[in-house]
Amino acid sequence: MKKTPLHDVHVALNARLVDFAGWEMPIQYPGGINEEHVAVRNSCGIFDVSHMGQLRISGPEAVPFLQYALLNDAGRLREGRAHYSMIANDRGGLIDDVYVYREAADVFTIVTNAANHDAATAHLQSLAEDRDVTVNDETETRAVMAVQGPEAISLLSGLTGEDLSAVRKNASAAAELAGEPVQLTRTGYTGEDGFEVYCAPGAARTIWEAITAAGATPCGLGARDTLRLEAGFPLFGNELTADSNPLCTPMAWVVKDKDHYGREALERTDCDRVLAALELGQRGIPRNGYRILKDGEEAGTVTSGTISPLTRRAIAFGWVAKGLEEPGTSLDIEIRGQPVAATVVKLPFARE
Repeated sequence: MKKTPLHDVHVALNARLVDFAGWEMPIQYPGGINEEHVAVRNSCGIFDVSHMGQLRISGPEAVPFLQYALLNDAGRLREGRAHYSMIANDRGGLIDDVYVYREAADVFTIVTNAANHDAATAHLQSLAEDRDVTVNDETETRAVMAVQGPEAISLLSGLTGEDLSAVRKNASAAAELAGEPVQLTRTGYTGEDGFEVYCAPGAARTIWEAITAAGATPCGLGARDTLRLEAGFPLFGNELTADSNPLCTPMAWVVKDKDHYGREALERTDCDRVLAALELGQRGIPRNGYRILKDGEEAGTVTSGTISPLTRRAIAFGWVAKGLEEPGTSLDIEIRGQPVAATVVKLPFARE
């Protein structure tokens, strides 16, 4: 398995390490997933996300290339700004969902999911063959940490000596942290405010230790999953797959009206099933693959589910038959052979 520059730190902290998309990553630390989840919601947590793919797109045709290759419109991004996007395949589904950062007029970075890194890289490089643009894999040239939570901005401002509250959402800023140059991007995948911290691999441990010494709680991939679900964010491989049409999801806003790869396939795929958010009315934990029922008949399938560490309610994403996705719709989720009452709800699951 591959190891991030922070692997030795996770070992020293007695993290439970697992194989995640070919990387040895911390799923949780000794305090447990719930403790880490609540720390992010109430104060500040830090995640090692160096395993995620980083592709540098550059050249005179970078903008039109990305406008064709991605579903969102990268041409709308100003320098120093970022947005969420997706890569479509040719059969009405997806190759990956990604984050796109515009670093200069003709220079972008695309952050991919670790599990889809190879497929996304090969696809984009193939599309770039006849264009004046290059797609370079820079995944192992920078370490990345996600610092998330209501206290993340003040914590990082104190460490950098900069007023980071002035940095807009989805914007970037250069700074120095623990004597090391860093690039900060105000994005995230937890539903909380915060920054991704990009740095040289050799500086990662120094920066991690400075941030945790200032009060951030180390968090693993387990808490990252419960946080993103609670916030109503999809996970590729669960909600989003090679067969799921984004036009049939709450993320349909990503698909801009322009010429893009896979457009014809997306538009000819009927939304006979729709991604919905559900909340259980009684005890039970919905799991990936569990059946969703309407009046005793199968009406869909759960894609992700958990007990919210914040609200202590059971929540889930699932694909349901079209017409059953409206908030307030009563359904059942079959758990251990028994129907458990569930209701379709608005996102996010965790609301003030």
